[in-house]
Amino acid sequence: MKKVITGDHAVAIGAKLCRVEVVPAYPITPQTLIIEHIADFINDGELDAKFLTMESEHSVMSAAAAASAAGARVFTATSSQGLAFMHEMLYATAPFRLPVVMPDASRTLAGPPGIWCEYNDSMGARDSGWLQLYVEDNQEALDMVIQSFRIAEDKRVLLPVMPCLDGFVLTHTVEPVDVPEQEKVDSFLPSYKPDIILDPARPAMIGAFMPAEYIMELRRQTAGAVESSKEVIQEINGKFAKEFGRDYGGLIDTYRMDDADIALITMGTVTSTSREVVDELRQKGEKAGLIKLRFFRPFPSEELRKAVAQVSALGVFDRSVSYHGGGQVYNEVRSALFGMTIPVINHLAGLGGRDVTKEQIMKMFELTRKAAKGEKVNQINWHGTRGETV
Repeated sequence: MKKVITGDHAVAIGAKLCRVEVVPAYPITPQTLIIEHIADFINDGELDAKFLTMESEHSVMSAAAAASAAGARVFTATSSQGLAFMHEMLYATAPFRLPVVMPDASRTLAGPPGIWCEYNDSMGARDSGWLQLYVEDNQEALDMVIQSFRIAEDKRVLLPVMPCLDGFVLTHTVEPVDVPEQEKVDSFLPSYKPDIILDPARPAMIGAFMPAEYIMELRRQTAGAVESSKEVIQEINGKFAKEFGRDYGGLIDTYRMDDADIALITMGTVTSTSREVVDELRQKGEKAGLIKLRFFRPFPSEELRKAVAQVSALGVFDRSVSYHGGGQVYNEVRSALFGMTIPVINHLAGLGGRDVTKEQIMKMFELTRKAAKGEKVNQINWHGTRGETV
């Protein structure tokens, strides 16, 4: 069934289709509509779940971890300051191997205060052990909630997953979305059956104090699970495509990369505009290509090295800055391509929710083209800013 709905509504429907059992919740713009829709589903008898109204986001993640440890399928959502407030508990959820799914409505993290799209909220959680992905449209937002639970609950992974959707650009914008039938989702995502849970009938302990004799092994196991998720993500993407007819490419998705001479890496909604730019450049005879980075954790280093093996220069779009020389994606890409001789330049745009225009993306390709020709260009380029810019 097709519906014209917001990204927040699509995410909430995705959670309902997954038959989530516990939803700890606390409101924050622009994700509040997600938990409000879920509250409506429960109130109207469309979803059999426990809705927990918490006093803060820290409590939300504490309750989510506890419910997941007790064997429930747990869903929540957050954004910006809310994600920052639950930071401490993010670092508990992953090592305890609790498959919570929590979409983040990407929003600028103060200061100064702002409510529009920026990735500096989720990027701050990139080393917490959570898997992290970025969606392009409302259909992908719904589909990735379903896939996220399947990935998170796979026994080769057992890690929490954070699908990120652009605040307001998707959360409050309506698009046609194909809502899968419940029976098909039930077949794709069976009920969650963990091997170990907190159960008074079988006393056990999760998250106890751990001395130095053991904690390093735990870190290694968590890192191994993140690495193992790469294979699982590719596998589940294929199964989802076969069942529902939508193939997202897995860790990355490429566009007109077969013979590309220059390419741009994007994340989120900017990808759609960038495809149009690639088509226009192709009509002018320029061999331009596009790589949509879907998963930031795990980071698809090997897949990127293969995708850019033939290009002469690569541009990297970032919607947040690390204050360490460019954006986080740029630095990850440079690390992944270490040893390769491809010039890699950074394009910072859209921070704080500023529009990223087609003209700016054209400029990104223009600078990348100059780098391919060996011309001198800045390594880090700020687009659309007042004052000093490109």
